[in-house]
Amino acid sequence: MEQEIAVAAAAAPDYSVWGLVMQADPVVKGVMLILVLASVATWAIIFEKIIRIGVLNRAIRRLATARDSQSSRELVRDVLLAGEQEADAGLEDSPTERRYRIETAMRHELKSQLQRLEVGLPFLATIGSAAPFIGLFGTVWGIVNSFTAIATQKDTSLAVVAPGIAEALIATALGLAAAIPAVMAYNMIAVALGRAYARGNSSIIEIARDFVVGDARAEVRRPRSATVERIHAGKHS
Repeated sequence: MEQEIAVAAAAAPDYSVWGLVMQADPVVKGVMLILVLASVATWAIIFEKIIRIGVLNRAIRRLATARDSQSSRELVRDVLLAGEQEADAGLEDSPTERRYRIETAMRHELKSQLQRLEVGLPFLATIGSAAPFIGLFGTVWGIVNSFTAIATQKDTSLAVVAPGIAEALIATALGLAAAIPAVMAYNMIAVALGRAYARGNSSIIEIARDFVVGDARAEVRRPRSATVERIHAGKHS
């Protein structure tokens, strides 16, 4: 009697989540595998962006007070260096035009730095929009198999339909599990990059003004020093 019970238990289908996954149709298994891989890649991108955005925010805060590219690092150094090179271009233009050139060069460099952080965002957008439909494809395929089983066995009981539908719904759940974090992360990262650019742009305006004011003061000092040199030369003669 005990042996019959053990054999019956062993022959009974496994209705756990793992058991349903292992019993699923090959197509549904393929859909699940794609969604799991997409979810892993999504979370890898999310953690990488969290770290890099933290570094970016610290760099933007340093940009507000930094004025020398030699004593700065990475983003701050590159942005300040772009402004310094434009300020030292030696073009004969008005202070307003010079300030515009400096701001444009620094903004261009800041945008280039932020664009490096945008790598991976198209993937998040794609997963956020496509993953539910990929899961839905697995769901539809599983339901079709369930109805096929009804026709084959000529039995409309839930015991025949339920396993296939459960497998199909797992595919839907995996699609949502991949899509929801991707959409939320995409929106949060896009907002963080936009705010970082806005704060960096405010700092760039102040830095460009300081560059122009510094150049104007240098221009004022040069004639005065030349006059002093002529006076000293006249006394010696």
